[in-house]
Amino acid sequence: VQLQASGGGLVRPGDSLTLSCAASGRTSSSQAVGWFRRAPGKEREFVAAFLRRGGVTRYADSVQGRFTISRDNARDMVFLQMNSLKPEDTAVYVCASGHRSDSRAYYYTDSAYDYWGRGTLVTVSS
Repeated sequence: VQLQASGGGLVRPGDSLTLSCAASGRTSSSQAVGWFRRAPGKEREFVAAFLRRGGVTRYADSVQGRFTISRDNARDMVFLQMNSLKPEDTAVYVCASGHRSDSRAYYYTDSAYDYWGRGTLVTVSS
């Protein structure tokens, strides 16, 4: 599975931005697709996930209510709509796909994901 994130850029606080993650390969076996981010000087952290079976979504507390993850199965793409962006959202965002039986249960951990794409930089600054 190959993943490629795109859509990052420089925005002002309060702005919106939508990231895209294009997937190719054995995507049909994916159990979870997640977005993670790494801010400068910090560890990578979970942002949002789309779980297979029911289209369940999960979010980190820090983005709940502001970010929305969605999936377009026909195009094998996952989106992250980010609203009310804050400076602390500045990070490199990456998408990942988990194909393990426990990927849905541990969607918030790095170890649940087997494939990672290259990131896209989001900078929120006035």
